[in-house]
Amino acid sequence: MKVALVGASGFVGTRLLECWKLGGGAFEVVPVVRSFSSLAVMARFELPWQVCDVMDAPALARAFAGCEAVVHAAIGDPSQIVGMAGSIYQAAASAGVRRLVVLSSSSVHGQAPEPGTDETSPLHEKHAMAYNTAKVRAERLLNQLAQDGRVEVVMLRPSVVFGPRSRWVADVATQLLAGSATLIREGEALCNTIYVDNLVHAIERALVVPEAKGEVFLVGDAERVTWREFYAAVAGALGVGMESVRSIEPPEFPKPLKERVGAITSRPAVQKLLPLFPSQLKRLTKVLLSNWRDTPMPNVWTLPPGTPAAVTEELSLLGQCQWRLPIGKAERILGYQPPVSFQEGMRRSLGWLQFVGYPVFDSTQKR
Repeated sequence: MKVALVGASGFVGTRLLECWKLGGGAFEVVPVVRSFSSLAVMARFELPWQVCDVMDAPALARAFAGCEAVVHAAIGDPSQIVGMAGSIYQAAASAGVRRLVVLSSSSVHGQAPEPGTDETSPLHEKHAMAYNTAKVRAERLLNQLAQDGRVEVVMLRPSVVFGPRSRWVADVATQLLAGSATLIREGEALCNTIYVDNLVHAIERALVVPEAKGEVFLVGDAERVTWREFYAAVAGALGVGMESVRSIEPPEFPKPLKERVGAITSRPAVQKLLPLFPSQLKRLTKVLLSNWRDTPMPNVWTLPPGTPAAVTEELSLLGQCQWRLPIGKAERILGYQPPVSFQEGMRRSLGWLQFVGYPVFDSTQKR
């Protein structure tokens, strides 16, 4: 099967490309990236790569020519996510692609979903994070577009995707070494992990299983993992004691003015009204927002405080999750069976940390 891979230079895309190129198998991949600089990692492979703007549907259609399927693994900010979904679908339809597999996110349910959440749970657009809302809107747009029957759409909703080159692994290691690692409420919340090779397996199944047409699937690892267990696995490899990891209550995260305005202007009703505003006014507004500071400039004459806690709004919300997202539907329809255990996935991830220069302790040697 010839498959166009949009977002081939990203974390998931790169691993998917490696698995298909090095492992052989039934998939012939056509990498699609936004710029020539994105080809650096995949340049070691001889591949029919395509460079084009992911928002340019006609250019994408030319890149998809001759492909039976497309995998949408491209990432973007909230303002790009919905637009990408629409352009990729339109390009796939124009190119005669049969199936589009989309990497959505379990964040459509929020980072701390309600107990009982599964693929049938209703979605909403009032999330605390703009990214979540954008993912919901992208899914809804794809479902609407797919009603024309030109392309079969399958959506996968992974959560915390980790592995070699993952930001989750590298960021935790960096924070542990810097003394800024922080957990919410001792890290007892659930971390809905999925090792990257397990996600590759889910993508492969979504490409070939006929019954997957028009379906959405939550996908994850087989094990139940807490955030404390995730951090402890990395800390142990670095020789850092977990007593150095701070535990805090979830902090408040006031929204910056730019994000609040963006949330308003991204609403469909507002989008319809924007063409009525003068272009000069819109340009001036963008300039003002880009230069707006919600907090004052720091005083360069004061000494810096101690190492700050490393907690983002995303981590704070994830650190409150009490529900292990079910993968039963993926197991039942896709035949999804995670081939890599969490322990093995973490072992491989720690091996990569050591390879790139982190002080990973080798248990086979005396310290």
